[in-house]
Amino acid sequence: MAFNLLKGKRGIIFGALDPNSIAWKTAERVHEEGGIFVLSNAPIAMRMGQIKDLAAQTNSEIIAADATSEEDLKNLISKSVELLGGKLDFILHSIGMSVNVRKGRAYTDEKYDFTAKGWDVSALSFHKVMQSLYKADAMNEWGSIVALTYMAAQRTFPDYNDMADNKAYLESVARSFGYFYGKEKNVRVNTISQSPTATTAGQGVKGFDGFISYAEKMSPLGNATAEDCANYTITLFSDLTKKVTMQNLFHDGGFSNTGVSQEIIEKFSN
Repeated sequence: MAFNLLKGKRGIIFGALDPNSIAWKTAERVHEEGGIFVLSNAPIAMRMGQIKDLAAQTNSEIIAADATSEEDLKNLISKSVELLGGKLDFILHSIGMSVNVRKGRAYTDEKYDFTAKGWDVSALSFHKVMQSLYKADAMNEWGSIVALTYMAAQRTFPDYNDMADNKAYLESVARSFGYFYGKEKNVRVNTISQSPTATTAGQGVKGFDGFISYAEKMSPLGNATAEDCANYTITLFSDLTKKVTMQNLFHDGGFSNTGVSQEIIEKFSN
């Protein structure tokens, strides 16, 4: 069901890869709610994914950009403002990658060149995106910027590896930049701490299937799906949440506040 919550709003959605991705689901919902946007991803990700199908489905343009490149971001932002006919109202940062995870290196045996690359892509890129927007004065007043994160920023999940450190940095950037963006431009910056979700990136984490099952048993409402996350993101893009900023918002069916569930107790009481 659509409510025209984003009618007349313009934005950029980073990270849509395939129909399993949260960014893809969010793009679909933004389109349904009347928003228009540019889709962006790194050139290599665009070759791997199906972003052209999404663009056709949502009547959107695609602009390739490496989110770690200030030059690419400057070009993306200026072209997006031109294509969409004005300043932007929303941004989704749905970007994450760990070379150490991809290469099967343990947290206690990181290759630091890999670590630096993953940090740049997954976390520092969020600062680069916002700094580029800020310097270009490309956001409308009361605009909303959202990045996707995970609770490994606060609690230890051994197989999440150096992505946990990346997410902690990402959340800190949201708070720090959110202060300046709010104070000076009335722009909101928040992160959504999502349930483990069966995206292409999520399934690359060792032991993912077991963990998603565990989280389902621990969460009073069950795991939040990619579609659920898209709906939540829409509320943060809308004018209904104009005074929500600098927050890390848990969207995980209650997992983050549950010590233990009855299902888990029963499993280990046999």
